[in-house]
Amino acid sequence: MLLRRATTLPKTLQNLRLFSPAANAALSIDHTQETQLTYLPGFPRPDPKHAETILAVPRSVSGKSISAKERKAGRVPSIIFEQEDGQHGGNKRLISVQTNQIRKLVNHLGYSFFLSRLFDVEVRAEIGSDEVIEKVRALPRAIHLHSGTDAPLNVTFIRAPPGALLKVDIPLVFIGDDVSPGLKKGASLNTIKRTVKFLCPAEIIPPYIEVDLSQLDIGQKLVMGDLKVHPALKLIKSKDEPIVKVAGGRVSDTQKK
Repeated sequence: MLLRRATTLPKTLQNLRLFSPAANAALSIDHTQETQLTYLPGFPRPDPKHAETILAVPRSVSGKSISAKERKAGRVPSIIFEQEDGQHGGNKRLISVQTNQIRKLVNHLGYSFFLSRLFDVEVRAEIGSDEVIEKVRALPRAIHLHSGTDAPLNVTFIRAPPGALLKVDIPLVFIGDDVSPGLKKGASLNTIKRTVKFLCPAEIIPPYIEVDLSQLDIGQKLVMGDLKVHPALKLIKSKDEPIVKVAGGRVSDTQKK
C-alpha cells in the first residue's frame, strides 16, 4: 500500500523512508540527511528487561508437512519479510524459531504488546551452533496461536532497520479510571479500540500509548486525535474515530432535581 506524496507527512517523518522500494520512490525522500530520532521524556519506551534475542535456524522449504515436523520438533515456522506487504520479491527468509521462547515472550508481554516491540533475530546455521548467518532487527508482524492451547503456530517478522517506517498496531493502556468523574458516578466504560495503527519510525516504536480517562464525565469520549504520542508518529486512520466513551445509565430522581 503506497502513501501519498511527502507533503502529507509531518516534518519529523520527511527524512525517513517507508520500508518498501515502491513507496520509497513515491515519497521522493532524500536519504542523505536522515534524522536521528529518540524516545522523548514522558512517553512510554520499551522495557529493557524484555530485550531478548530471538534465536532462529534457516528453513529451505515450506509447506504443511514441513511445518508440522517443525512444530513436533519444538520449533515455530516463521518468515522474515523485507517489504511492508511481503508480496513483491523482497528479501524473504524462511526460518524456524523456538516454540518455548516465543510462548514465553507472548505470555510475559501479552499478545498485542509482543506485536509492537522490536527484537533482534539471530539466524544460526543449526540448533546449538555458534555460527551466525544473519542478525537483524525485526518487528513481529503477525502470530497465529492454537485455538485450544495458545501454542504459537507461526510467526511473521518484518525487517526494521534504522530509517524504516512501519505500520504498527500500538496497544492502548487506560489510566485515570479511578478518578474519572463519570465512572465515579457509576457510569460504564465503553472501550471501542484496544489498539491504534500508526506509521512509526523503527527507532521509536512505542510499546503502548497511555489513554488518560481522568477528566471524562458521563457521555464524553476520547478520539484518536486525543492520543498523546511522539510527533514523528503518523496516525493511519481518521483522528475523529472514537476509542473510548463513558456511557451513563439512567439518571436518578435525585440527580434530576
